[in-house]
Amino acid sequence: MSDSRTAPLSDIPRAWPFEEARKLAEHVSTRGNASGGDDARPALLETGYGPSGLPHIGTFGEVARTSWVRQAYTALTGRPSRLLAFSDDMDALRKVPDNVPQREMLEKYIGQPLSRVPDPFGTHESFAAHNNARLCAFLDSFGFEYEFASSTAYYTSGRFDAALKRVLEVHEDILEVILPTLGAERRATYSPVLPLHPRTGEVMQVKMDAMDPAAGTVRWTDPSTGEVFETPVTGGHAKMQWKADWAMRWYALGVDYEMSGKDLIDSVRLSGRICKILGGTPPAGLTYELFLDEQGQKISKSKGNGLSVEEWLRYAPPESLGQFMFNQPQRAKRLYFDVIPKTADEYLAHVDKALSQQADNPAGAELRANPAWFILRGQVGAEAASPVPFGMLLNLASVANAETPEVLWGFIRRYDAAVSPETHPMLAAMVRYAVAYYADFVRPAKTFRAPSEQERAALVDLAEMLRGYEAEAPDATALQNAVFEVGKRHAFDPLRNWFGCLYEVLLGQKEGPRFGGFVALYGVRETIALIEAALLRDRQD
Repeated sequence: MSDSRTAPLSDIPRAWPFEEARKLAEHVSTRGNASGGDDARPALLETGYGPSGLPHIGTFGEVARTSWVRQAYTALTGRPSRLLAFSDDMDALRKVPDNVPQREMLEKYIGQPLSRVPDPFGTHESFAAHNNARLCAFLDSFGFEYEFASSTAYYTSGRFDAALKRVLEVHEDILEVILPTLGAERRATYSPVLPLHPRTGEVMQVKMDAMDPAAGTVRWTDPSTGEVFETPVTGGHAKMQWKADWAMRWYALGVDYEMSGKDLIDSVRLSGRICKILGGTPPAGLTYELFLDEQGQKISKSKGNGLSVEEWLRYAPPESLGQFMFNQPQRAKRLYFDVIPKTADEYLAHVDKALSQQADNPAGAELRANPAWFILRGQVGAEAASPVPFGMLLNLASVANAETPEVLWGFIRRYDAAVSPETHPMLAAMVRYAVAYYADFVRPAKTFRAPSEQERAALVDLAEMLRGYEAEAPDATALQNAVFEVGKRHAFDPLRNWFGCLYEVLLGQKEGPRFGGFVALYGVRETIALIEAALLRDRQD
């Protein structure tokens, strides 16, 4: 990680990654006590990926959050760690995702390992390889430090051979854990071991007739032909049923930490029991809540609902996506386009705060509890800040009908001649994002309403008041105070109704910026003209 400074245990920052890091440190310490000093081995954190569908934003979220736990662990203990991004690409294709081409072709490969299913996109040697490449590409684009691991490679190379033989030794004990959780029909055919058919390559869901732990083989019967096969469990000739596979992987690799979604609570419990049966210790971990789409439904990588990473990055910087993932991981959150502006501004606010905290105490707990410290990997610089909030840029784009970034830069330079894309790269990025978001979401949704008589009188008063500032260069605070005074003078109760009027009548939207700051950026004369145009539009209507 980029910041290796350590903190005394009595000074743990109040942020959830540090709470998780403390759990991880305790787990590693226990591991060392149990195995005579094994805590010298780097802590192993793992994330899982099922490449049956295209990587989605939830996959990114798990890697990001695990990376932050790793960063906190480094700061807390100074000890080494590894992050393994594990793809279960030997899993069978169970159904064809809704959002891929050549679906009819893929139907022919139901039951085959994903690493043997042709790539419907035609760019890689298999469907799994395509999706694995997509996973690595967007993890790399965010600068994550990780090691990619392929289930197929681990099985076929023999990395799991010893653990698989151990599974055969405790096969009956594993069945005692799993079978009570299954229905009668599934119990009749269940086995934690899934041999690959020697002729078809299909991952076989059949009960084992016999097993030989010493030889590392299982005997089973093909239900379609009645033919009996004896298959090695080693060398990639078989794989594990997924709950047992998860446990076997924890045992074989010595995984110390893995978080998972709320929908896997029962699976974590069962896999933990199996890991203990094998002779291992289940990892520490966090159960996070799931993301919801626009309709409040769970996001599914096979359905492709919700937002993709690429869609988010069209409208806001990568750091804002990190901010969304950082916020309250144990709380369900709606993930749709309308959360982007607020999240982007929340991130910028944390950057401003982090810069101040860093100046006061660069090794302090307050800085390390700041989401920006995690998102920027401990290196918070002025280039990450923006003097203009994203929401303000959106409203400026709205009133200026900005089709290009140059339109917004005209206002920004007039507001502060010292600001440029070169001096403020984050602001330059935010301007580009604001123009894109305005074009796709703000402009189509703009709906102006007519003011009430009370509002009309207040708007006339506001325009007259602003004329007193035309010859000056007033700051945003002075303008905001003046706007407040107009609202109070016209007896708006509550006062937020006055600002609702400004947003809905002048900007055509339900919410808006701190209005004094908007006037300072847009211009006093331009705001007066905006008010007059709204009042004239009302009379014409």
